[in-house]
Amino acid sequence: MERLDKLLCSQGTLTRSEAGRVIRSGRVTVDGTVCRQPAQKLDPAAHTVAVDGRALGYAEFVYWMLNKPAGILCVSRDPKAPTVVDLLPAEQQRRGLFPAGRLDKDTHGLVLITDDGDFAHRILSPRHHIPKTYHAVLDKPLAEAAADAFRAGPTLEDGTQCLPAQVRVLEPGETPLVEVVIYEGKFHQIKRMFAAVGCHVEWLKRVKMGGLSLDETLEEGACRPLTPEEKSSILTENLP
Repeated sequence: MERLDKLLCSQGTLTRSEAGRVIRSGRVTVDGTVCRQPAQKLDPAAHTVAVDGRALGYAEFVYWMLNKPAGILCVSRDPKAPTVVDLLPAEQQRRGLFPAGRLDKDTHGLVLITDDGDFAHRILSPRHHIPKTYHAVLDKPLAEAAADAFRAGPTLEDGTQCLPAQVRVLEPGETPLVEVVIYEGKFHQIKRMFAAVGCHVEWLKRVKMGGLSLDETLEEGACRPLTPEEKSSILTENLP
């Protein structure tokens, strides 16, 4: 059972006081009957709540896959710049949304946006070792010894020790395309790992989290909800 005003807040962007005013004004119905009591308790799964005649589709939590473009901040809100949450359609905005794991401003690719804090913690906690897979373009060929250094657990230039990681060349050349898999999320980790073996990352894209791959049909800046199967696949564990 949940208070009506709290329910409206959880499914949109209204504050508790704003929800109360909407309810008292007679704009909210429960199973077709106007309800003016913000404190009215109900089971959101068993009743149809509508605002201005539009049914409120109830979901306790939401999970969105976003193909992040470069230049967008990977945070919930910023007063001066657009964020990944701002890219969700207006009708899908709701309080408490955040990116589960950040990408640098100039990094592309897979971002999970949710309001489920417990689920995000399971994905991001280092002890769960959820793999994150990236594609990167480097400024020079990768030395063979670099792969050994990654497998052993690279040491960054400031002395920070990383967990073992995997790297392989996808497209060789003077500026090769490589794939790298890490099991943690240190600050600027991918760029710092390659810097430690003498390479500069020219372009970077996250393509996979756990068992969830970025939908190749999603254009940059586009998003879609995850299926239940996709949500479960993120928690695929793959210990280094």
